[in-house]
Amino acid sequence: QVHVVESGGGLVQAGGSLRLSCAASGRTFSSYAMGWFRQATGKEREFVAAISRSIGRLYYADSVKGRFTISRDNAKNTVYLQMNSLKPEDTAVYYCAAREIALVGTTPDLYDYWGQGTRVTVSS
Repeated sequence: QVHVVESGGGLVQAGGSLRLSCAASGRTFSSYAMGWFRQATGKEREFVAAISRSIGRLYYADSVKGRFTISRDNAKNTVYLQMNSLKPEDTAVYYCAAREIALVGTTPDLYDYWGQGTRVTVSS
């Protein structure tokens, strides 16, 4: 069982930056692939970024590529999402998710554990 908790959301102006953190419990954190998803009001949850357990593979949605960076610190059991050049369309609740196998996934159904989400609001 893995328990994940997101933090770092808030209100920011367009063009600004935020860094989200995801703290995960469990001694086997380094064996999990981790992902970030987001869900805007009235829309389906969508993939944002994912990182393999060994940090060797990074995946991004086209909409955030070049602006967002996912990283992880296995010693701290934490995954980060650095978000730069934020746009109003990035406004959503952002969720961190853990996958029990090493392979990265880009759809919500592939992930086993989810946090409660942290809200990001980008004003124009």
